[in-house]
Amino acid sequence: MLISLLRSGTADLFTVIMYILSTLMTIFLVLPLHEFAHGFVANKLGDNTAKRQGRLTLNPLAHIDYMGAALLLIVGFGWAKPVPINARNFKNPKVGMAISALAGPVSNLIAAIAAGLVYNGLFVLLGRTIGLYAVYITAWKYLFVFLQFLIMINVGLAVFNFLPIPPLDGSKIALAFLPDKIAYWILEREQMISIILMILIFTGGLNGILNIADDFLYSFVLWLTSLPFFWA
Repeated sequence: MLISLLRSGTADLFTVIMYILSTLMTIFLVLPLHEFAHGFVANKLGDNTAKRQGRLTLNPLAHIDYMGAALLLIVGFGWAKPVPINARNFKNPKVGMAISALAGPVSNLIAAIAAGLVYNGLFVLLGRTIGLYAVYITAWKYLFVFLQFLIMINVGLAVFNFLPIPPLDGSKIALAFLPDKIAYWILEREQMISIILMILIFTGGLNGILNIADDFLYSFVLWLTSLPFFWA
């Protein structure tokens, strides 16, 4: 994403700074929430592995993966250190793993919705107090740019993690619905599939489908979070 902004030649310095700040906020606040959500739900379902290993925390130092953080800043896709989950501790391993996996991308959607509510709420508030034209003056403009990037990044993380490709969260959700024979076949080849995923990320092989899904979900989040302020 940062590379795209710099290559486009249309983004000014402050827009780039807003992107960096929104990414850092995601790295230090939202990604820890993403991993905490995995561990919290797993703990509630009977697996306390994350708690025993000190990962049931919002402390970013417990969750940051430096390569994943750098990639999030540079290309828009990244990750934190995966929270350890032992599916054998669940009453129903497949269902428990699927629900625990689902908690991560859902936390990104919640973060995007929260940012969308702030975005729309501020737009209405400032429009009524200082006028809609003044909302677009430089100081306020970049605040809205920051919030737009924050929504965009978290929508992108949710969409990316929902992909049914190991080791992403979507694969653990998908495995709950697959026959055991197919699930085991996929798990045995998880490392190879993960390498293919990394190649696709670096070569842009997933950009088409991800961009379509990101744009749709981004527009939906902005529309959804505008509804509470519709009559304002």
